This record gives sequence, structure tokens and C-alpha cells, in this order.
Amino acid sequence: MIRPSKTHVGRPISTRVAYFSSRGPSSVAPAILKPDVAAPGVNILAAVPPRSRPGIAFEFDSGTSMAAPHVSGIVALLKSLHSDWSPAIIKSAIVTTAWTTDPYGEPIYAEGEPMKLADAFDYGGGIVNGNRAADPGLVYDMGTADYIQYLCAMGYKNSDISQVTGNPAFCPMKQPSILNLNFPSITIPTLRNSTTITRTVTNVGAVYSRYVALVEPPLGISIAVKPDILIFNSIIKAISFTVTVSSSHKVTTGYSFGSLTWSDGVHSVRSPISVRTEIIES
Repeated sequence: MIRPSKTHVGRPISTRVAYFSSRGPSSVAPAILKPDVAAPGVNILAAVPPRSRPGIAFEFDSGTSMAAPHVSGIVALLKSLHSDWSPAIIKSAIVTTAWTTDPYGEPIYAEGEPMKLADAFDYGGGIVNGNRAADPGLVYDMGTADYIQYLCAMGYKNSDISQVTGNPAFCPMKQPSILNLNFPSITIPTLRNSTTITRTVTNVGAVYSRYVALVEPPLGISIAVKPDILIFNSIIKAISFTVTVSSSHKVTTGYSFGSLTWSDGVHSVRSPISVRTEIIES
């Protein structure tokens, strides 16, 4: 017997990354993780401009136009709460505090053929969590010099970069590595044997803090963090550390995923890691 449809209220459903959501890796800069994060964007009840749909005030919609307002709203709230935060700090706070499980602790899946567990190429750092982003503990900051280094690493000429900055800009004789840009994520698209990268974190939490590194290495990859304990005080507010990534794979592989988390027992500052081993035959 066919009965009329009903709406079940208060019954939770699994969290999934929509099939139409953009996926990584980045084709322009493979060493930069994309997407950065994911946000609610399916069947969102949103206001409708009066002139576009006369007589309709609200409707359900899906897509980037629904997800982007969630993120931009969080950005506005963070800037209001922390007026001195740079764009890079705000991005870091959002990425490193994002959910990698649903609110019930269940795994997040990615729609597709077939459906699979979501990874960093599906949701970046995870699904945005505005409350946690307001108090991230540690952040990865970047300034003008860092962005110039990025343009240098991408192979742009001094004259091109100077047009962007409005001031004379000069790249170093040796082309810098994108891997060392201070992003809140680590992506290595062509790992050959091993490589060491550098990151710097700034303490925006309690003045006196002690953070310990917790590593979940990608499959077949070993990761060593030095130092693996960071101690901050009223004088030491930013600390640099190195991450040495080594592969045990004997053949070229696809990407595998892991994470580096700095924890003080209260904050969990998680950076997603994605690595692809490339073997060059001699």
C-alpha cells in the first residue's frame, strides 16, 4: 500500500560531502591543498531576493552559493572577535579546527561512485566549526613577504610581482619551495625518498602553553617532527619546527592522507597531510 509521504523531524542523518562539491588536488598548484575546508551547502533554507522570485520569501537551495555564506559569516565573526587577526590567521583558525567527523563522532563520507570515506581532497581540513575557530590555540600566519615568496615559487618574474605589490620585488637566486610556505596544511605531490619542510606557529591562546605533536602518518609514509614539544611564554610567542617526510614505497603511488596535530590538552590544532610518492627510475 502506498501512503502519503511524511517528514521525520529530529532524526539525524549521516554527514556527507556532496557529489558535486569540488575535489582536489589543485591542478594549478598541486603542493597547496584544495579545497581548504567544506561547509554546509545542500538543501539550505535561504532568503530569496524579492525582485527575483515575486511572492517567494524563502526556498531550499544547494551549491557554493549556500556554502560560501557559512564561511564568510564565520570570517566576519572571527574578525569582529579578533580585530588584529590577519587573513592568514583567520584561514588557519578555520582549517585547523574543522570537524573531521560528524557531531556524533561518526565518519564523514564522500558521495560518488562508489561512496567512500572522505579525505583531505574531499573536505580539506574538514567541515567548518565556528565555535572552535574562535579559540584555535595556535595559528599559521603569513605576511606580504610570504605571498611574494609564493609568487616566486610559482615562477613569476620580478616585474610581474612588482606590478601586483605596487613596489619593487625581487625573488631570491634559488627558487623557493612552495612546500615551505606557512600554510596550515602539508601537501607533497612528488615525494622522492624524503624531504624536510618548515612551519611556524604563533600562540594566540594562553600565554604559558605547552603543545605536543601527535602524528597520524599517511600509509607507507614516516613523519618526524622536530621539536615535537613547543613551549610558549610571555617572550616566546612563535616557534618554528621542521617536518621530515619519508616514503617506504617502492613504486609510484596515488595520494595517501594523514595529519599533524598540536595539542595542549584543550586545543587540537590539526593540519591535514597529503602525500604522493614518485619513483624515478635510474
